[in-house]
Amino acid sequence: SVRMYSFMGGGLFCAFVANILLVVSTATDYWMQYRLSGSYAHQGLWRYCMANKCYMQTASIAYWNATRAFMILSGMACFGGIMAGILSFAQFSAFERFNRSFAAGIMFFISTFFVMVAMAIYTGVTLSFLGKRFGDWRFSWSYILGWVAMLMTFFAGE
Repeated sequence: SVRMYSFMGGGLFCAFVANILLVVSTATDYWMQYRLSGSYAHQGLWRYCMANKCYMQTASIAYWNATRAFMILSGMACFGGIMAGILSFAQFSAFERFNRSFAAGIMFFISTFFVMVAMAIYTGVTLSFLGKRFGDWRFSWSYILGWVAMLMTFFAGE
């Protein structure tokens, strides 16, 4: 039974790290960096920044809204999985413990699915539309953290 607890603890650790990465990725402004009229600019899901000034993304563009929504849903599912995982350590019967750890695993896989959908939407639109609009551009660290968070939620659910 000690081995099962170490697996659950490892899964919870992955989930905890994933939840932090999801929040940081969603909240920060470095999903994409590009050159605009000679100066560097960068943007996230909520703001874009040019010449050291940041502005809110006011346009209601469907792919941004979808990416934001799925990232937030992923974070919520991951948090729910963490709560279920912590409860599974409480002293209940083996059956209840299994149910809670199983529920936690399901929540982590749901979180993985949501972040995967968010990243796929953002990647697809960026590659097919935004990438052609800006000449010198690249994905940046907020975006990369989203993919790392996806891997962490997946391994938390294992």
